Amino acid sequence: MSAAVDARQAGRRVEEVLDRLAATGEREACAAAEELVRVLMDFYGAGLARIVGRLGEESLRPLLEDELVASLLALHDLNPEDVQTRIARALAAADEPVEVLGFDGTSGVLRLRTENAGTGCGCAGTGAGQAVEDSLACFAPEVTRVEREPAAAPQPALLQISRRPPTPAQVP
Repeated sequence: MSAAVDARQAGRRVEEVLDRLAATGEREACAAAEELVRVLMDFYGAGLARIVGRLGEESLRPLLEDELVASLLALHDLNPEDVQTRIARALAAADEPVEVLGFDGTSGVLRLRTENAGTGCGCAGTGAGQAVEDSLACFAPEVTRVEREPAAAPQPALLQISRRPPTPAQVP
């Protein structure tokens, strides 16, 4: 595989292959393929755990900015950063102006306020919203759903009405 492997595409590809195999109706072959995926995940996870252990957290920090590395570490529960830090990293990578309103670790729901609502309805545009969700899938897979609310409508400026200072002709 090349260095340009996309973690999201690889995950989707594995799912597609397993789904195709399941569609054949051959239960034994499907079960064997799923077991193979689990065994390989365990094998690579153990290898990554050794690498992380030997590198140490400080040496690992520069690698956490890479989507593929961060995704693999998160997949194997080896990322040393807490979920809030990884959510912030994902949102920065997606480069969409949003404000985090909260994350519920139990349900996996991340609430965001969309600063650039586009149409004014608060819904994300097709590309922008997907960029956030794709980035979250890599950096913070604990986020299972994103709820967006539109930015608050700007309040009109308060008009100050006061007396004008007297003009020289009005001064007694």
